Amino acid sequence: MLRIRRLLPDERATERLGDDLAAALKPGDLVALRGDLGAGKTALARQIIRAMADDPELEVPSPTFTLVQSYRLRIPIHHFDLYRLTGPDELEELGLSEALAEGIVIVEWPERAPDLFDAALSVRLREHGEGREAEIHVPPGAEDRFSRSFEIRSFLDGAGYRHARRTYLLGDASIRAYETVHLPDGARFILMDAPERQDEPVVRDGLPYSRIARLAQSVTAFVAVANALRTEGFSTPQIHAQDLERGLLLCEHMGDQPFLEQGTPVRERYLAAARLLAQMHERVWPSSFPVGEGMEHTPPVYDHAALGIETELLLDWYLPHSKNRTASEEERQEFSRVWAVLFDRMARGEQTLVLRDFHSANIIWRQEKAGLDRLGLIDVQDAVFGSAAYDVASLALDARVDISEELEHAIIDAYCAARRSSHFHRASFLEAYAIAAAQRNTKLLGTFVRLARRDGKPDYLRHLPRVRSYLDRALAHPVLAGLAACYGQYGLLGENAE
Repeated sequence: MLRIRRLLPDERATERLGDDLAAALKPGDLVALRGDLGAGKTALARQIIRAMADDPELEVPSPTFTLVQSYRLRIPIHHFDLYRLTGPDELEELGLSEALAEGIVIVEWPERAPDLFDAALSVRLREHGEGREAEIHVPPGAEDRFSRSFEIRSFLDGAGYRHARRTYLLGDASIRAYETVHLPDGARFILMDAPERQDEPVVRDGLPYSRIARLAQSVTAFVAVANALRTEGFSTPQIHAQDLERGLLLCEHMGDQPFLEQGTPVRERYLAAARLLAQMHERVWPSSFPVGEGMEHTPPVYDHAALGIETELLLDWYLPHSKNRTASEEERQEFSRVWAVLFDRMARGEQTLVLRDFHSANIIWRQEKAGLDRLGLIDVQDAVFGSAAYDVASLALDARVDISEELEHAIIDAYCAARRSSHFHRASFLEAYAIAAAQRNTKLLGTFVRLARRDGKPDYLRHLPRVRSYLDRALAHPVLAGLAACYGQYGLLGENAE
């Protein structure tokens, strides 16, 4: 069991402890707050709940008389006060088991029900000088989560932001997580929590999936690519503090306006993003980008191995999901053969820096800015060198929103019109675009099923019909006739794709 001791000299310190605990909590966690009357149990519980709600003014009354107060937040929280409990049976009548199954439970006076809270996260508060002391016992299995949260607090303290308030922002489809960091003066930062990849299962040739797919292994890649793009006039987050070894970055908050408008595409913004890509592809990029302190990062090549293992996610995850069967060895060999030919054709086209996930979720629209500065690029760590068509396909067939064929063609036209280099050829680009679009949407069908089945994120399944329709569009290009025939044999085209 992990034991952590924290001195709380004032109310702000208690609030920071509440933030740090809230950042590590997940559904099913039980928090037992112990201490004498007036020790600060309710104050700590209140801050945990406010942090989870991202509302520092949220009304959080003591449940002394009601025994339980519930909050329907991102993760439901149930706050129990057992001081007036008459017996353990009454606790079950209050719905403790149901509350734990649904979300997080915080309990004051757990001593009123001995033996029920032995496996809880225990926080004992006691007086210490003019303030308090918190002794935290973290149960087995939760040590890494809470250690990481206190590590983040240490990082913020060391960066000069001792009084920062932390709130959850989001977790993405990778190992990264994000928080909003609020300063007393109202300023905000984004904290990126991205520990270096390790202990991944080997899938082929002694390597894990992430290395074959050329995914970033640490925040070093983000620092290098973000700085390089910003030097060239593109808007990426400025990094205010970093700890590369621990995988922590404190970055500029680029604004709150999403790229979409109430979940729907805005033509002006998509065309502006297409023109931004055109300008990015006009640049001649060095093979390596400086990180600082004598370090460099070399974006890998988006090679056949990376492209191929991504497409194989369709066979590994989507085919069993949609057809309730696995691919035969013959089917896998034919699948690889057809794709190898296409990858060769795409590699003969223009190659440049590829951001890889250039779509609405990773772009901030900054209405008050002008030119390239209007588009904030917040997801750049997986950048590679590959086909110039790839990011255009990612944008024009945005997997998270319905893009009409008319808007798709307008995006392509805007990109092509903005290309000035003599070596750019529209016909060659359109062929590479079709291949890139087919590869990306093939990958996403498998990725979204994997996220749902392996990682417990079922919301990704709602994107499957859209991605299937995008794949059908891409496969209409003549260069993909062989692939279309291959997918047709699997029953993965049109109405038979389910």
